[in-house]
Amino acid sequence: MIEFRFDVGDLATTSFAYSPLQEAVFSLRCLHDPARYPHHRPWLRRIRPRLDALDHELLITLTAPWLWVPDCLTPRPERARPVFADELDRLRATPPELLDADFRAAYRTEDALPPVVARGLTEPAAFLQRIVEALDAYWQVCLAPDWWPRVQSIMAADLAHQARVLAEQGAGAMFAGLDRRLSWVGGQLRLSTDDFMLQAPWTDMSIAGRGLVLLPSLFARGAQPLIDPTRPPTIIYPARGRATLSEEPPPVTDDALVRLLGRPRARLLLLLAEPASTTELSHRLKVTPGAVSQHLAVLYDAGLLSRTREGRVVRYGRTALGNELCR
Repeated sequence: MIEFRFDVGDLATTSFAYSPLQEAVFSLRCLHDPARYPHHRPWLRRIRPRLDALDHELLITLTAPWLWVPDCLTPRPERARPVFADELDRLRATPPELLDADFRAAYRTEDALPPVVARGLTEPAAFLQRIVEALDAYWQVCLAPDWWPRVQSIMAADLAHQARVLAEQGAGAMFAGLDRRLSWVGGQLRLSTDDFMLQAPWTDMSIAGRGLVLLPSLFARGAQPLIDPTRPPTIIYPARGRATLSEEPPPVTDDALVRLLGRPRARLLLLLAEPASTTELSHRLKVTPGAVSQHLAVLYDAGLLSRTREGRVVRYGRTALGNELCR
């Protein structure tokens, strides 16, 4: 069990964010153990041929066999919705001496270090530059074109959901809803470690005015902390809706619904059991955002959908009438 101790005011500085760099690094876990991440198999099949043109020898070693990642590769975001290039610049500015400590903490023993890592740590500045270049190429070739837009939509929807739970039900319900490992007891946040592959090297942390940041991830099997307790307090938890990454649009089997709405609109209405943006829907349906937008407008005008704005993003969800119609 790990206990996060909150002082007066610490709850007020607890916040959510997502990190494209974190997701890029965590996605390398799929190369170690694809069976643990079934929702990513379609994406993994698509990118396999592209990996040969990248620094595959290095990329595979950025995750230990037990799926720990050196903390310096996933710095805590400085804002809620950072862009990959800015986070890569932060990684590039990492003091090279941190690489040695963080890789050894992730791999736990000297003998476990892969040869490419052991050689790289003898010249940490050059090794850091190689890591940055490898991750940048991996992002551009395998993630940015069609994977990240879908993932970003899932992340944004998760953050919107957590904000709604916090506003309507309070912090206790919000923390408990993030993952079954988390519980809010007596004003402290507890993280169960019973099913950790390897136990964390510490058991408690004081937030102490540093702010706790909660990060959704598509590659977390449960809530998890950083390896190093001296780093800014961070908890990574499984993102809601991650299963939709491999989801095909549901078949429309209700002829009456199709006759009433037409097949495209019936399919959209069925998809919107969970709120989604026009961009996310266009990716899932493999049609243009313009086509999706036209159908959404018709469904909204008919009272079957509601919409909420989060910054520049508009999310649509079914109304009670839309739910009844789908039943």
